[in-house]
Amino acid sequence: MSATVLTASALLLDMDGTLVNSDAVVERCWSRWALKQGLDPVAVLKVVHGRQGYATMAVLLPERSMEQNYAENRELLAEETADVDGVAPIDGAPAFMASLAGLPHALVTSADEALAQARMTAAALPMPGIRVTAEQVGASKPDPEGFLKGAAELGFEAADCVVFEDSEAGITAGRAAGMRVVGVGPRAAALSPDAHVRDLSQIRVEAAADGSIRLHIEA
Repeated sequence: MSATVLTASALLLDMDGTLVNSDAVVERCWSRWALKQGLDPVAVLKVVHGRQGYATMAVLLPERSMEQNYAENRELLAEETADVDGVAPIDGAPAFMASLAGLPHALVTSADEALAQARMTAAALPMPGIRVTAEQVGASKPDPEGFLKGAAELGFEAADCVVFEDSEAGITAGRAAGMRVVGVGPRAAALSPDAHVRDLSQIRVEAAADGSIRLHIEA
């Protein structure tokens, strides 16, 4: 079995679809919202992944005011935070997160702090001490702001960081930040990330003697 090796100073981790499988919750909440708007839920679910809710609404209903989008996003966040039925770790995520203990890494998610806490707790995954959530950015992915903030908080240059992402919006944001991207799961497969894995069981993390992180990625 062949393996790709990427070397980084720090890792920036998306949450939904990358560390946590929350697709069932996302589908339930966003399908209800879509039907209320007279939209096709299947079409909506093709757009929603990776973005903050207000940004998804702006794409789908461009004529609406942003004030309405922000208000409905708050309602959706509350629904999603209260609903953890079916939330589970992505395969390999517990071992992957355990292997990062003591190594530079951060969570960079379009979820807000409450939703991130709810889902990481439901998936029984450790919450990184450094995280960039929705409250800390002015622009949603695919804007690179979140990843650039994460790198800055960790104290590393963008080029020295590797992003883990599952969605088109997230992979676009990572590339725009000047970072290498490991795509996780089926959504990422067609997006030409620097490396792609089915799930996190295909990643082995090695702490190198010089302080860098080596990612051994099974093909």
